[in-house]
Amino acid sequence: MAGVQTAVALREQGFTGSITLIGAEPHQPYDRPPLSKAVLLGKAEGSAFDVDFEALGVELRLGEEITGLRPADHALDAARGPIGYDTLVVATGAEPVQLPGAEGVPGVHLLRTLDDAERLRPVLAEQHDVVVVGAGWIGAEFATAARDAGCAVTVVEAAEGPLAGALPVEVAAPMAQWYADAGAELRTHARVRTVEPGAVVLDDGTRLPADAVVVGIGARPATRWLAGSGVETGPDGAVVADASLRTSAPDVYAVGDCASFPSARYGRRLLVHHWDNALQGPRTVAAHIVGAEPAPYDPVPYFWSEQFGRFVQYAGDHGGADATVWRGDPHGPAWSVCWLREGALVGLLAVGRPRDLAQGRKLIESGVALDPEMVADPAVPLKSAKV
Repeated sequence: MAGVQTAVALREQGFTGSITLIGAEPHQPYDRPPLSKAVLLGKAEGSAFDVDFEALGVELRLGEEITGLRPADHALDAARGPIGYDTLVVATGAEPVQLPGAEGVPGVHLLRTLDDAERLRPVLAEQHDVVVVGAGWIGAEFATAARDAGCAVTVVEAAEGPLAGALPVEVAAPMAQWYADAGAELRTHARVRTVEPGAVVLDDGTRLPADAVVVGIGARPATRWLAGSGVETGPDGAVVADASLRTSAPDVYAVGDCASFPSARYGRRLLVHHWDNALQGPRTVAAHIVGAEPAPYDPVPYFWSEQFGRFVQYAGDHGGADATVWRGDPHGPAWSVCWLREGALVGLLAVGRPRDLAQGRKLIESGVALDPEMVADPAVPLKSAKV
């Protein structure tokens, strides 16, 4: 997404030079969200972007893995020989974290690429017994698709509840019931000891039958190929970009899942592994490349997830909040949680309340103070809670 959108934005903003889009996968550039939904369930053959690269004058080099970067030479290292550049945009995304000891075990799957989704299609079509390791966003989405396909699904989570790390425990707690309501078993405080052909063995000795195992325990920036290049990366593996999305190397930008950026709004560096960041960041990069001076890149993070018949949306960042305000019954079909800092909205989770999300996102951008009592009333539009 980030690479394609950078190419598109460059042309939209008047760039007339040559553009080469390089990707390790052999497929036409594609969108990822449908992989855990329509593509996985066989309702779509793929999710290629509707972009005419030839008409845009963009050269595609597919199936070309880049192994290194030499900024001093303005060159990339590839199997077919070095590739020179005037300006480089790193948009290599993130790669899934492997489950230790599960590599190479038959029946163990990841869900990140089109090939991953294609390999998992028969698992769902044949209604296999599935164990999902990790109750994060991708684990929940895959479990949803597997249940829709009629598979028996057990989700194993080492933490005390779903979405550990992404949301506070008390906010994610009501979501545990969603698994049961959908007919999936959620096992929390459960660590995997070993994965064997046909089974997952937990630390307590429990043996879970598994025709297939899907691992969804997180992702890390795909930046290992930058080792030795001198491009600064952080402890999380992300390329350290500035507010213009420039890296520490001259004429090198980084955008999307592989890069962190400083947020003045939140007073810290953000690493956002979501689609919207890969859509917005390229516009800033393109503007700088064509010589414009856009505002510092500091978006309100946003993402969504479809799971167990619910549309879940999140905007902002709740990390620095000093107050949590609930809107509606978290055991009902539609509710929201608002996080405030010094009276202003900084983060919002909306379950089945898209209007809350749309209004909340604008309120986060504006930084205006809100009346907590009005925020807590689900009958009051969020925009009407301004002080």
